[in-house]
Amino acid sequence: MTTQHPGAHARMTTAAGQRRTIASFTNYRDAERAVDHLSDHKFPVDRTAIIGNDVRMVEQVVGRLDWGRALLNGAASGAVPGLLFGWIFGLFNLVNPLVAALTLALYGLVFGAVIGAIMGAIFYGLQRGRRDFSSVTAMVPSRYDLVVDEEVADEAQRLLAELGTRSGS
Repeated sequence: MTTQHPGAHARMTTAAGQRRTIASFTNYRDAERAVDHLSDHKFPVDRTAIIGNDVRMVEQVVGRLDWGRALLNGAASGAVPGLLFGWIFGLFNLVNPLVAALTLALYGLVFGAVIGAIMGAIFYGLQRGRRDFSSVTAMVPSRYDLVVDEEVADEAQRLLAELGTRSGS
């Protein structure tokens, strides 16, 4: 959903000078599509910005956390760096770097998983049941404003009007 700003334009000052809001979008994909359209028509896109407004934090709960999940998450978190450290240190073996790299990578994987599982259990135990869930946090704007430098704003609006007529919006 797009809101064009034909009359009174929101203006802002940046290091580049005055900027004008030429369109607002309810999702980022539409704002990205508008900038891509401008780019396709050789518009100087380095004079544009997409600004997210009215940002709110959304925490999506993805699952229950128990001792088993805490141990598994900790083991996975420790296994990957352990594998990488072991592999890198194994490459420094002058006699047979391939065998040493694979052997130390395996040891690193196991050692990292064990240490990670222990750390996961410690951190879960310290929470004492206060946060028995896993979640992912994201910042989500309610709208995205497309702003351009004042000197090229009229050209950008003309190009975006073409996009609106072609797409049927």
